[in-house]
Amino acid sequence: MAKEFLADVHALSGQLPDRKHVLNLCVDRYRFAVGLAAAFQRRQVSLLPPSHTTVFLQRLQQNYPDFYALSDNPDMLSTIETFPFPERTADPNEVSEMPNFPDEQVVAHVFTSGSTGEPLAHAKTWGSLVASSLAAGRALGIDTMPGAVLVSTVPAQHMYGLESSLLLAWQNGLIWHDQRPFYPEDICTQISNLPRPRILVTSPVHLRALLADAARIPPVDLVVCATAPLDPDLAIRAENAFSSTVIEIYGCTESGQVAVRKPTQSEVWECMSGLVLSTTGQGKASVSGGHVGGEILLNDALEIVDKNHFLLHDRLSDLINIAGKRTSLAFLNHQLNSIPGIKDGVFVLPAKTDKRVTRLMAFVVTEALDRDALMKALRDRIDPAFLPRPLHFIDVLPRDATGKLPRFEIDRLIQKYESVNHETE
Repeated sequence: MAKEFLADVHALSGQLPDRKHVLNLCVDRYRFAVGLAAAFQRRQVSLLPPSHTTVFLQRLQQNYPDFYALSDNPDMLSTIETFPFPERTADPNEVSEMPNFPDEQVVAHVFTSGSTGEPLAHAKTWGSLVASSLAAGRALGIDTMPGAVLVSTVPAQHMYGLESSLLLAWQNGLIWHDQRPFYPEDICTQISNLPRPRILVTSPVHLRALLADAARIPPVDLVVCATAPLDPDLAIRAENAFSSTVIEIYGCTESGQVAVRKPTQSEVWECMSGLVLSTTGQGKASVSGGHVGGEILLNDALEIVDKNHFLLHDRLSDLINIAGKRTSLAFLNHQLNSIPGIKDGVFVLPAKTDKRVTRLMAFVVTEALDRDALMKALRDRIDPAFLPRPLHFIDVLPRDATGKLPRFEIDRLIQKYESVNHETE
């Protein structure tokens, strides 16, 4: 299989257009990996944006006017020059040497999710990604699961997906599953069809849906979770359902993966090898060393225990103050989604205007609760100052493939429903 992969990479690298930037849209994880490595060979930088909306692609064209798309579904983007992933024509016997790339080679521009504002691009070098993947392997105990198969519900185009569903396998002798199952039954079926040891790479949103809807959950040897803090109760349910250990990864696009913890055992996060925490003059936490290199400011409120351990509180941008009372959107979202019968939900704070007092609002997906029942359940859990006014029931939240809610999607929801004003208490 390794020879086949190298042959496919070699063949594709010779066919790619002569450009500096490529947008890798391949859904099949094997094809994505071939395209990624082929771009490495051509010294092309892979663009990994958080979404493929028309507006964002237009922004990409402004910043990277030479870019083209590589896709295993050429009809996906009719407005972008697209190079279709070719049918396999390589001979595995033609290539026998493993390619080497300079540590300093910039191989990707990875964008922030946009959950707190405008998505920003961050350059990633091959050396930093390799070091990060090796550090993650040690932190996750991959050496105890040689040859394990990775199944991922998150796309490889996301920083977490790139690191944990692909590079983790490349650098630690694992096997990656080429599909990205979405529905709970599909996830369970694909896991069941794979040999052990097997690892599930997922997110809290996907994990919650899986545990709620799957009829039978097969055992795995490790569950890796990231993109948002994992509720301890959900972690306990996951460990019981999968007969496995759950390990969370903390990180961000700017720094990559930073720390791990076992949420059913401790609230304390432990930094990956070589990484060191410090506090800036403004009281913000930063991380440096190891695969991160220079100092990177972190956007979350961290309580530093020592230079290698910390407690994670809320994102600094999530903290809110209403009528002299303080809380965080993360706390409110946790309380909302802990109510039995809630499939999904989110509190949002609209931007301030001169026309009216800004009030918290919430969007909720449920078939089990009406407005009165939900407001009663919320009164039992949160201070009345933070009750949502208005409260909107919708069919589905516009989460991205990793389960996050980009800020522009939240703004669209607010604009769509701002004329509807239900302030019933």
